[in-house]
Amino acid sequence: MSFEHISVMLMPTVDMLNVREGGMYVDGTLGGGGHSAEILRRLGGTGHLYGIDRDNDALAAAAERLGGAGNFTAIKGNFHDVRALLAARGVTKIDGMMVDLGVSSYQLDTAERGFSYHADAPLDMRMDQDQTLTAQEIVNTWDKAELTRILRNYAEEKWAARIADIIIEHRAKAPLRTTGDLVACVDAAIPKKIRMQDSGHSARRTFQALRIAVNDELDPLKNALEDMADMLAPGGRLAILTFHSLEDRIVKQTLRRLANPCTCPPRIPVCICGKKPTVRVLGGGGVKPSAEEVEQNPRARSAMLRGCEKLEDEK
Repeated sequence: MSFEHISVMLMPTVDMLNVREGGMYVDGTLGGGGHSAEILRRLGGTGHLYGIDRDNDALAAAAERLGGAGNFTAIKGNFHDVRALLAARGVTKIDGMMVDLGVSSYQLDTAERGFSYHADAPLDMRMDQDQTLTAQEIVNTWDKAELTRILRNYAEEKWAARIADIIIEHRAKAPLRTTGDLVACVDAAIPKKIRMQDSGHSARRTFQALRIAVNDELDPLKNALEDMADMLAPGGRLAILTFHSLEDRIVKQTLRRLANPCTCPPRIPVCICGKKPTVRVLGGGGVKPSAEEVEQNPRARSAMLRGCEKLEDEK
């Protein structure tokens, strides 16, 4: 299988993990295995790396690329469930974990997966091919209020209500079956003059919203981040790559709250709530890809790397 994917911010992400020989690490979004291969290289045959992914193609590609490493285990699942997935294997503490929240190049470039608005293909967008909910089901069965909600909440689409109206008008005549059908609805909803002023394809926000809804990407993220941070051993590190403002905001706010959980009013000179920091934020709050990387891989341009380190337990 050819699972082509250029790992975004490969070295900065693995550097942030500060991989230590003999450590227990997790790649929560295994993908093509690029980050995992570098983590395994730094482990030098010691410790263990668990790679989690819900995409069957990614797991097959990782098995082909990394299966020879005796200290690597691939797991079918969602990183949102990392605590349960690792507990089932007897692991409760880890020395580091990374998550790449972007869509892989393979998923975008494989037309039949339905993630891209550049090719006419079945409306699918499932990261886990075993789940039943697809983008086609959403656009053909969800009501206007729900369609409008996901377009606004998951893509900040200004034309959300109008796009929902056009989708409902279209499906009253014939079901939307392909990505081309959805692009046509967006084009019909947004005036051409406005579309011409858009810096990118006008359908990109609608596709983002549907992908997030199909794969339930945002709602469980905060709790998942808290679980990951809680599982870190003292000195352990978490590294998260984000690719749009909605997920980045959740990551940034969650890490800040873990690093500064005090809920006392600002006017009180001494903390009385008793809530103590559990992590320190790494990378000055956020790290962007270099200009050289963006030039070589344009899909990296919106990336943001954030991370934290678990503080020592207080005695």
